Amino acid sequence: MKIFGHSIALLLCGVFLSACQSTSNMVDTLRIKHASRSVNEQANVKIYCSGTADCQFERVDNVLIVDPVSHRVNSQAIKRGYVHLQAKSLRQPNALYLTVPAKQHEVVVRFYPISQDRAETIHVIHQFAPHQQYTFKMYRDRSKRAGSLLNVSVPDPLCVDLQQGQRTIRRFCRPYDVLTGLGEFVEQKI
Repeated sequence: MKIFGHSIALLLCGVFLSACQSTSNMVDTLRIKHASRSVNEQANVKIYCSGTADCQFERVDNVLIVDPVSHRVNSQAIKRGYVHLQAKSLRQPNALYLTVPAKQHEVVVRFYPISQDRAETIHVIHQFAPHQQYTFKMYRDRSKRAGSLLNVSVPDPLCVDLQQGQRTIRRFCRPYDVLTGLGEFVEQKI
């Protein structure tokens, strides 16, 4: 009987916590929609991310956008008018895009190419031109490689293209290091 009581208590706690999470997503969605209507359009550069199952903007300069642990949208970013919805809800993948002033910014983007457990993070400093649309697009470079079995068996490098409109203006690739299993994004010539 005691075990049954504990099981019921744990079940109720789980239901309560999941209800809190969905409520917080709904509250954040409403706050973003309300702020989007009241923001002055001085911020005239739109920044999107795509290419993976999900991606999130971690920060722009020193302004936190989406918290890396809780995955909640920062209220300061909403108040500044940086955050907008391109989907109906925050639950959908790639739901957010940014609108920021046209100037040089450091943008940190988290991509989730495999699952929500493993993020690939890229930091880019770029001079954003006014009245433009930019997209950070992640993909695997599936080029044919020749050589030894070790070279051929290495996973394809992850790449992120920064596109201005439909034109790729910068490319960053992270080759797989056979010895350490790690690598960092390095800018490539286009």
